[in-house]
Amino acid sequence: MTTPVDYDHPQGASTSGSSKVRQSRLKAYPFSAARHVGMIPRRTAATTGRGVQLFADVIRYVVTDVITMRLAVGEVFVQAWTLLKVTTMPALLMAIPIGAITTIVTSGLVNQLGATSLLGAAAGVGVIRQGAPLTAGLLMGAAAASTVAADFGARAIREELDAMRVMGVDPVRQLVVPRFLALLLISPLLCIFIVASGTASAFLMAVGASDVAPGSFWMSFGTFTKVVDVWFAIAKTVVFGAIEPPRGVRRLFDLTTQLAASLVC
Repeated sequence: MTTPVDYDHPQGASTSGSSKVRQSRLKAYPFSAARHVGMIPRRTAATTGRGVQLFADVIRYVVTDVITMRLAVGEVFVQAWTLLKVTTMPALLMAIPIGAITTIVTSGLVNQLGATSLLGAAAGVGVIRQGAPLTAGLLMGAAAASTVAADFGARAIREELDAMRVMGVDPVRQLVVPRFLALLLISPLLCIFIVASGTASAFLMAVGASDVAPGSFWMSFGTFTKVVDVWFAIAKTVVFGAIEPPRGVRRLFDLTTQLAASLVC
């Protein structure tokens, strides 16, 4: 039994049509890729601008609420305690290896030079000046910020943020400001805790593994490390704590808006 031939639509028509479409897509791909690459700086600038705007709103609400005595001090302390519980154990688990690794890496060089007492100086410079602020910033950007993001995400799913806007309550003022101040409040505590844990770990490693006299360790530690270094470390940690919440919350708001738009479409 022979198959009838459709002379109006030849068999090669579909193949040639699909090949033409494929060729046109391949020709248009470089232009589409160039267009998307060209939009990256604009999107980055827009995201940065929205983050700066949110940061300005947070600062404005903080100043206004402090002057008018409307600041929710109790909520700030509750959020600070919650974030401190979340970040304390990770801070300890990160500070101990930082102090130990600083001592181990430095001990190889100072042992060759015969200056093992300088391990205290290396611990002070490595832990206080760099290790503690970076560790605290990573923790506030990871553990603390993820906790805040999870809270905001749950509220967004339950449409609490939209309900607050309908009632005339600004979510930034009601939710972001207390958490922003809570992170600023725990930043110095977290930095000091990391400094103490990292320095203790470096001391134990230097005394136990490198046979450094405790007095020599603390003498070089005090010679190369001053109180000003601790204040600078705390200041850097506070700056990290001030940057993280607005950036994360702004990104979460953008994702929530995109999700709502996709659901509507």
